[in-house]
Amino acid sequence: MEDSQSSDICRVCRCEGTGDRPLFHPCICTGSIKWIHQECLVQWMRYSRKEYCELCGHKFSFTPIYSPDMPRRLPIRDVVSGLLASIATAVKYWFHYTLVALAWLGIVPLTICRIYRCLFNGSVDSVLTLPLDMLSTENVGSDIFHGCIVVTCTLFAFIGLVWLREQILHGGGPDWLQPPEQQQQPQQNNNNNNNVNLQELAAVAAALNEQEIGEGGIEEANVAAGDWNPLEWDRAAEDLTWERLLGLDGSLVFLEHVFWVVSLNTLFILMFAFIPYHMGHFAVSTLGLKQHVTASHFQGLVTTLCGYCVIGICLVGLHSLAALLSFVKPTRFLGHCYVVVKVSLLSVVEIGVMPLVCGWWLDICSLSLFDATLKDREAGFRSAPGTSMFIHWLVGMVYVYYFASFILLLREVLRPGVLWFLRNLNDPDFSPIQEMIHLPIVRHIRRLVASAVIFGSAVLLMLWLPIRILRFALPNFLPYTVALQSDAQVGHELSLELFLLQVILPALLEQSHTRLWLKVLVRMWCLAVSYVLDIRSYLLGDQVAPTGGGALQQQQQEEEHQQVDLGAAHFAILQRGSPTGFQPYVRPRFFPLRLAALMAVVCCSLVAVSVVALTVPVFVGRKVMLLYPAQGGGGKPVPVHELYTAACGTYLCWVVARAVTLVAGWLPEGRHAAVRTLYNWSVVVAKSVVALSLLTGVIPLLCGLLLELVLVVPFRVPLDQTPVLWLWQDWIVGVLYIKIVCAVTLMGPDWALRQSIERIYRDGIRNMQLKFIVFELALPVISVLSVALAVPYVIAHSIAPLFISGGYMKIQIARRIYPFLLLVLVICAIVSFQLRQFTKLYEHIKNDKYLVGRRLVNYHHKSTLHS
Repeated sequence: MEDSQSSDICRVCRCEGTGDRPLFHPCICTGSIKWIHQECLVQWMRYSRKEYCELCGHKFSFTPIYSPDMPRRLPIRDVVSGLLASIATAVKYWFHYTLVALAWLGIVPLTICRIYRCLFNGSVDSVLTLPLDMLSTENVGSDIFHGCIVVTCTLFAFIGLVWLREQILHGGGPDWLQPPEQQQQPQQNNNNNNNVNLQELAAVAAALNEQEIGEGGIEEANVAAGDWNPLEWDRAAEDLTWERLLGLDGSLVFLEHVFWVVSLNTLFILMFAFIPYHMGHFAVSTLGLKQHVTASHFQGLVTTLCGYCVIGICLVGLHSLAALLSFVKPTRFLGHCYVVVKVSLLSVVEIGVMPLVCGWWLDICSLSLFDATLKDREAGFRSAPGTSMFIHWLVGMVYVYYFASFILLLREVLRPGVLWFLRNLNDPDFSPIQEMIHLPIVRHIRRLVASAVIFGSAVLLMLWLPIRILRFALPNFLPYTVALQSDAQVGHELSLELFLLQVILPALLEQSHTRLWLKVLVRMWCLAVSYVLDIRSYLLGDQVAPTGGGALQQQQQEEEHQQVDLGAAHFAILQRGSPTGFQPYVRPRFFPLRLAALMAVVCCSLVAVSVVALTVPVFVGRKVMLLYPAQGGGGKPVPVHELYTAACGTYLCWVVARAVTLVAGWLPEGRHAAVRTLYNWSVVVAKSVVALSLLTGVIPLLCGLLLELVLVVPFRVPLDQTPVLWLWQDWIVGVLYIKIVCAVTLMGPDWALRQSIERIYRDGIRNMQLKFIVFELALPVISVLSVALAVPYVIAHSIAPLFISGGYMKIQIARRIYPFLLLVLVICAIVSFQLRQFTKLYEHIKNDKYLVGRRLVNYHHKSTLHS
């Protein structure tokens, strides 16, 4: 080896190998980079933190070198001492992490909850007895739970304040909040259509020239804007990590963080809950509204919101007084406080109150759809006010979301500028928080009233009026069946309905073309209405091909808009508050009458579409459910929940519509192309049927059957009764558990099952690889489940009777064999894990006591030794 190394050099230090520093070839690399010194490689590995070659990817390996006096087997004393040291280390870490968990999950929420209760008791005795209350063990569990809720609320409040501060820092405050010297703009800047204050321009210029200004320039710009510099906080928190903050690094510094968290939470409770609540309580008592607030069942929340309103009014008055007395700093401070209160109240109204009102209005307008009355809703609200409010808020949020989605779809079809009265959520310049900061409160109130009128009118047209028409035209069709008996959802119909809800619905939502179809229908409706009313230019715009002159004119307009070269951000601020995306149109004669006719046609169309949507899916679903009857106790058909009938009818209508669109797309291509496409789709359908039979049929059935034999039968069926296996129930339970297993697998580590599932999702239905699904996913899983089902059965019914003759003992073995074998497998897994851990501990003790070094291993060392 020395002869071969005489002309070879190390690829790191470029030196030759010597007797005490030989050269090694530890990886697959060849040529001049093949050789390396062990010291050079160890230094490079320490620097790069890699255990493999950066060129060929081969992992380096070392062989240990032990002391010559190492015994063949370690003495028991060394093993015991190492085991005791390991146990002591584990106990130390267990104690530390237990202390961390008790501090963050016990002491902090418990302390916060009892401080919160002490503040809101409103008595001096509660403050004096607070130390004793901290040590009390009464209602510890409930206090910790409520304390976690309070800590979460204060955390979100703190994050919201920091985020709002960033919004004000980057977007600037309202115009009335600026200093007087900044409110006097030069006359050349007033020529713009939008009044942009100097703070916004300074912020934009600083943002555009951030790289040139550097850290010092940014700091000066922030100081010029009158705001503190957050970079100092960043530098102070460079060494603070989550591990150090929470105490997971092994130190006790987190106890100081616990103290600060409790103190900050107390300060937040005092400022943002205690003071607003008592101010609201004073205002409510003064105005004589205490009975009305109590009747809402949310006295604390309503009183606190009233307190915030009072605080906002007081801040406005104090801000005006400070501005009148020319107090600059107090004026800015009070103005920022008012902005915080204003944004908070507007956020609560838009996110909480508006969806809640929409949810209640939807419920009121649909009472006759479910044969309910206002007294029923009032009784439900009194029995569970929190649940009732949450459900109505959730329904209102869903309604607002789909309404906004439909408006976005309309904007893609209609001429830009038709929906000028509705905010464009896709506009890159649209920022609701910036609007809350800059626009006056009166304008926000007008917007909220307009939104409530639009939402309420849409509900009347699409729910209340169609229901009235249906009750008059089809009196036997309504109401919907939503209240079922307790024994109705048993047997086969449960499996069918849950399968529709859990399997078919997600598949159709992922593969559907509903949005495209809806867009085409809306465009066809617009074409028909514009043809009848002669308002195509207004509704859809003029279809004129762009010419060179038009392009030149558009370029000139863009240059005029960008007179000041401050970039796209400056241009966005200049255009804020103005209607964007407006396209001119031709006004025909009697234009107001045509618009009135358009509104009437829109209302009639909404009513007609709603009538069809309320009747066709439910009618089709009811007819399908009658083909799959379920008998009740008296031999009568069991009523099915209308949610499932509507879902079933919707699925069938979607399938029919999808088939029609496919056939319509094939017909223009000719008969041969249609036959070829039909053949390809037939192959895809056949492969899908096979794959679905295995993945959603066999595997869930085996999984559900195994779960019932392991958990349900041994613990719920007495020994003197024969267990009855309902395959439908086992199958649907298996479907639910398979979905959970797939979700957990996709969120877990990267291994073979996860890679197979991800590949199936990537391939989709058209590019499905049936061979891969069958042999790489289905057969391994089916084999494991089949062995788990068959081996205990063979042991209990074939092997055990050869040695046991008692009938009772046979039944015991047949019932307990599945959980017993599961317990044996778990114990074996635990023992195997402990043996591996003990082997690692043994190697660690041996290396710690007798290891003297490590020697680098060549890549071909095994073949060299054999030769």
